[in-house]
This record gives sequence, C-alpha cells and structure tokens, in this order.
Amino acid sequence: MFNNIGVSGLVIILLIALIVFGPAKLPLLGRAFGDTLREFRSSTRGIVEEDTSPKLDQPDELEKLL
Repeated sequence: MFNNIGVSGLVIILLIALIVFGPAKLPLLGRAFGDTLREFRSSTRGIVEEDTSPKLDQPDELEKLL
C-alpha cells in the first residue's frame, strides 16, 4: 500500500501533519493511531483463527482429524 510513497513523500506528509496538528498533539495522534492499529490486528487475528478452525460438527471434518 505504501510502496509508492518513498522517503520524500513520507517527509512531506509528516511536515504537513506537524503544521496542521502542532508539535504538542503529534505524539498523542501517533499513540492513538498505534492503539487503533494494534486493536485492528488483534481483531483480524481472531477472525482468521475462527475461520481456519475445523468445524467438528461435520462428520467429514471429524474423520479427517482422526
């Protein structure tokens, strides 16, 4: 997703964020973004684990496990 931005594009984005939000709010926004990303990853990990777990109520799946 971010493969085409490059270093110069990332620096420009950070400078714009610094100008818009100011130096006092920037660490708070970064922390909030990190918490949101962490919560999203844990939620998707739970969904993937539920999806890949075998369904034991089906006889064919039970025979494969035995």
